[in-house]
Amino acid sequence: MTETAPPPSWQGSVILDIGNDVGALVLHTSSQWLNHEIDLAPDDSSLPHTHSAVRERRSPDGSTYAAVYAQLHQGEYRVVGSTQRVRIVGGRVTDVALDEPYLPPHHHH
Repeated sequence: MTETAPPPSWQGSVILDIGNDVGALVLHTSSQWLNHEIDLAPDDSSLPHTHSAVRERRSPDGSTYAAVYAQLHQGEYRVVGSTQRVRIVGGRVTDVALDEPYLPPHHHH
């Protein structure tokens, strides 16, 4: 039997599983946020907190940096550690820029 390698994945491809009351968020940041995780807290306390790490996305226009949250229930969310709020709409990708200056998270040892 020959081993078949899985086909390569496209660079930066993200599968968004959205629809009905589930939407997605692309949170654009500055390059200083690269690899940091950003938490989202839903106003609806029955929903889980979610987080995503900022990744570099290369395009012909240059690099952008964003954290992608692929499955969020629609509603209002707060960006943890900031005053910023986002509204998620089911079946849609919300594209927003993080309006907070870079504040490195405090690490507890």
